[in-house]
Amino acid sequence: MDLFDYMREQNKEKESPLASRLRPTTLDEVVGQEHIIGKDKMLYRAIKADKLSSIIFYGPPGTGKTTLAMVIANTTKAEFRQINATSAGKKDMEEVVEAAKHTLGAYGKKTILFIDEIHRFNKGQQDYLLPYVEDGTIILIGATTENPYFEVNGALLSRSVIFELKSLTKENVKTLLLRAVQDQTKGMGAYHAEIDEDALEFLSDMANGDARSALTAIELGILTTEPSEDGKIHITLEVASECIQKRVVKYDKSGDNHYDTISAFIKSLRGSDPDAAVYYLARMLYAGEDVKFIARRLMISASEDVGNADPMAMLIASAAAQEVERVGMPESQIILSQAATYIATAPKSNAAYGAIAAAMSAVKSTQTERIPVHLQDAHYKSAAKLGHGVGYKYAHDYKNHYVKQQYLPDSLVGTTFYEPTDIGYEKQIQEHMNRIKREAEE
Repeated sequence: MDLFDYMREQNKEKESPLASRLRPTTLDEVVGQEHIIGKDKMLYRAIKADKLSSIIFYGPPGTGKTTLAMVIANTTKAEFRQINATSAGKKDMEEVVEAAKHTLGAYGKKTILFIDEIHRFNKGQQDYLLPYVEDGTIILIGATTENPYFEVNGALLSRSVIFELKSLTKENVKTLLLRAVQDQTKGMGAYHAEIDEDALEFLSDMANGDARSALTAIELGILTTEPSEDGKIHITLEVASECIQKRVVKYDKSGDNHYDTISAFIKSLRGSDPDAAVYYLARMLYAGEDVKFIARRLMISASEDVGNADPMAMLIASAAAQEVERVGMPESQIILSQAATYIATAPKSNAAYGAIAAAMSAVKSTQTERIPVHLQDAHYKSAAKLGHGVGYKYAHDYKNHYVKQQYLPDSLVGTTFYEPTDIGYEKQIQEHMNRIKREAEE
């Protein structure tokens, strides 16, 4: 490398984006992903011992897939090569393989090949790598935002260990933002900037687990904000909202506004107003509310406010709760909107809620009543000598699979806890119960 090449590399480093400059070079600098690189985890030990096998990193953007590959590059004694599947062709892979063969034969060193966005390789390109991964010429590290079980050759998968990277937590993003502001060497420390607590909260919320977007925002804020009279650059909430191009919504996740908004959301669902429900849903999503929290509230509403008037509401809410965890934002907002509008427009009944409330009240206010003898367990030896189970009528032996007999304790005979409404499916429930009881008496 001559002087001009050296200066070009130095200037490139200085001018590179903050997210790139702050990229960790050692395992101890990595923030997040403790579930796979905690000090007691296999991957941590394998990297430290330089004993890696082929692996695939899978996870959303900004979670550290490339970062972990670079940490491995700085840690390993193996030759490290990198290509991007969006621009690399077969010729690029052939050059890497030939160089890897030479390195292994001449120096006894293995080659680690990092392929970013490996899901973009077609089947033929992936097949080409297979024999060299299999014979150890190459140790493959693949990175993908797509599910590798759908997008990567099954033969490559069987020879690799899959590590799923998760979105960074809010606290992880906070740590990175503070490091960015304060780090004198790789960060923005030379600018003498300070970030207000509410701005830090806002940016870490809006990043939604994507470290790159948070670091890009703080870099823009510091570079475009004039120093105050004290000579320092102050990153306020207003500055933060401008540099991430999102308006600040007054929404404190632990304060009154949080509870007021979720209350309005639930009451709009209960009140069969889909427009209001979607509006409050949008407010919560825009402010960065946890989608899992919203999904839990939808499941509760589906049972409490819809119940058996439309049993599908609970299934839809439950499915939405699973899907938002798998899909993530921003697509999760569509799933939540579908569930919210279904619940809002479904026929309503709080009979299930009323039933358990009344039953709980009865349990609390009365003595623990003896269970009728004929309902007691009769599966153990000598139970009949105690009379347990004697006289029990097996409902499936009777017409309509129903037979009239006492189920409640003596003091509660005749008490009604569940009272189906005449709305939606509950109307059919009521009609069914009336019919089988009437026909049992005929």
